[in-house]
Amino acid sequence: KLVSAGKEVEVVILDFDEEKRRLSLGMKQTTENPWDAISKDFSVGGEYEGEIANITEFGLFVKLTEQLDGLIHINDLSWKEKSEEQVKKFKKGDKIKYKVLEIDAEKERVALGIKQLEKDPFSEAIKNKVQIGKIVTCIIDNVLDTGLEVTVDENLTGFIKRAGLSRDKDEQRSSRFAKGEKVDAMITSIDVNSRKIMLSIKAMELEDEKQAMKDYGSADSGASLGDILGAALEAKSTKKNTK
Repeated sequence: KLVSAGKEVEVVILDFDEEKRRLSLGMKQTTENPWDAISKDFSVGGEYEGEIANITEFGLFVKLTEQLDGLIHINDLSWKEKSEEQVKKFKKGDKIKYKVLEIDAEKERVALGIKQLEKDPFSEAIKNKVQIGKIVTCIIDNVLDTGLEVTVDENLTGFIKRAGLSRDKDEQRSSRFAKGEKVDAMITSIDVNSRKIMLSIKAMELEDEKQAMKDYGSADSGASLGDILGAALEAKSTKKNTK
C-alpha cells in the first residue's frame, strides 16, 4: 500500500530498476481483469438483455458490465431490413435482447447480435423451398440493362442475367419485361454469402425442349422441332386446363 493525494491505495510492484532506483507500480493489477471474468458471466450462444450504451455509424454498443461493452454490428441487426434504416430505430438507454456471437478476451472484444435471436429466413427458405434445377414463379422487382432483379418469395431475391432471358439471342432484351410482371425461371445457383439466387429463363426453355424431344420426338419420327414443341405445349395446356 502507498499514500497518493492523501489517500491510501493498494498497488502492485511491476518492475524495479535498481540502477535508476525506480519502481514501476500498477493499480489495476490489484483487481481481477474484467476480460478474464467475462466468460464467467456470458457464454457464446447465450441470450441476454442489456442497455444500449452508445450508438455509432457501425453499430450499437451494449453495456455488459460496469466496465465492458459489447458490439452489435449493423449487419447483425436484422435479416431483412437495411442496416442503415434499422439502426435509426434504436436510441441510447434502450433495453434490448441480444445473443452473444463471440467472446475474444485476448482482443478485448465481444460480438453480439439481434437478428440471430431468430432463424435466418433465407436459410430456412433455401432448406425448405429451393433447389438447383427447380422451376419457380418470380415477380420482377427491377428491370436493368444487365438483367432482371426478381423476388421468388418474401424471403428470397434473385437475378436473371440478360443472357439467361431467352434461348433466342434476339429475345435476350430486358426491355421486353416490366416491373411487377410474373415470369417462370429455373434456379441455376444459390449464393449464401450474397443471399441471392441466380435464375435462368433460357435454362428452363432448354430443359422444356429436351423433355419435349424425349416425350414427342425420335430420330426417325420425321417431325420438326416446331412440331415437337407444339405438341408439348398443347399437352401442357390441356393438362393445365383439366386441373
